[in-house]
Amino acid sequence: MPFKSQAQRRKFAQLLVEGKISADTFEEWNRETGRAKLPERASGRTASNKASAAGTRKRATKRTQATRSRPPTKRARTATTRRASKKR
Repeated sequence: MPFKSQAQRRKFAQLLVEGKISADTFEEWNRETGRAKLPERASGRTASNKASAAGTRKRATKRTQATRSRPPTKRARTATTRRASKKR
């Protein structure tokens, strides 16, 4: 798999020096990248990734709204609710 940025290439070189990856792994990635002009940092999410992440958030929101519609349990009652019920 080729490097995506110069920062990633530097990180792999650091891991190689620390002995956390093998020289073969580093050379393989370096070979696959070739002489490509890499950006300093990889760009943020692409449009397709943003769309899929937004869809995930929407689904999670729907689930939380469904759980919020349940009646509160005794533990879920707040101090304000308890004070109001004592006054009755």
